[in-house]
Amino acid sequence: MRARRLPGNLLAMPGETKRELAVIIPAKNEAGRIGRVIKAVLEAKLPTEVIVVSDGSTDGTGDVARTFPGVKVIELAVNQGKASAMNAGVKSTQARLVLFIDADLDGLRGTHLDQLALPLLTGECEMSVAIFRGGGKWSDAAMQVSPALSGQRAMRRELFEAVPNIERLGMGIEVALNQTAKRRRSRVVRIIFRGVSNAHKETKLGWMKGVAARTKMFVEITEAMVTNGQRRNPRDRKRKRGQWRGKR
Repeated sequence: MRARRLPGNLLAMPGETKRELAVIIPAKNEAGRIGRVIKAVLEAKLPTEVIVVSDGSTDGTGDVARTFPGVKVIELAVNQGKASAMNAGVKSTQARLVLFIDADLDGLRGTHLDQLALPLLTGECEMSVAIFRGGGKWSDAAMQVSPALSGQRAMRRELFEAVPNIERLGMGIEVALNQTAKRRRSRVVRIIFRGVSNAHKETKLGWMKGVAARTKMFVEITEAMVTNGQRRNPRDRKRKRGQWRGKR
């Protein structure tokens, strides 16, 4: 389905759209890619704050982020994993609404972020998740197989903070967020990001290191599924699959 058309004057909209929305970009060694992502974020109309969390980067990722006026940069001295980097970003802001974007995206535009944030700001959902379409064969295929693992999502702060043992999750954070949303009976919508893709690990790190990183990611995802799945409310089994609502 097509992404929803944005209202002409977003900043003049009443109610929830005036609430603070922090965009948090967790990044490890993304100096060559994060600049274009930050540019897109700064083009968006709805975010009120932009935070980059450099997770033990050694390539000057934080230095690149600091070249953009108004962007807050948090430097973690050692790599702590994606979930911990996201958590550090949330702790650094008072915003009640947070939006997470990966640092290695290609084709991202400001309108994509506004589309992702809008249903949250208008109270239509508690979490929105982006799905890539038409950005590249690799990214599209990955989204077809596991759309619920998308790292591009906006949510209410209390939903993020309800995830147990965040510091242990690593790349399993998206699974944990999905499971937490299900336990809380939160409303979730999917938003199509057309023309957006991400760099896969084998391209960024080389074949051997990329495969090792991908293996580590799947281990962390599996651990999150097992650990957080054990906390499921027994009544959830009686529910229909998914609080997920249709694509836009």
